[in-house]
Amino acid sequence: MLVLSRRKDETIMIGDNIEISIVDIKGDTVRIGINAPRNVSVHRKEIYEAIKAENIEHMKKQTIPDSKAIGGLADLLKKKKG
Repeated sequence: MLVLSRRKDETIMIGDNIEISIVDIKGDTVRIGINAPRNVSVHRKEIYEAIKAENIEHMKKQTIPDSKAIGGLADLLKKKKG
């Protein structure tokens, strides 16, 4: 892990297009501003973890067709062609 010290109004660059700025410091709280491309998701870690858990639960609920169902679909497609 890279550890950097920054003061208010100073910035950190990640790559060429992600900019993290120290907006304000009050006591032990630091406010940061993040400027990133729209295709880069930016979340607080607790929100990221909740989204990840929700996606895993959603994937568990998805039904995967069994071989019998796939075979039936293949038979229907053959009948439609012929």
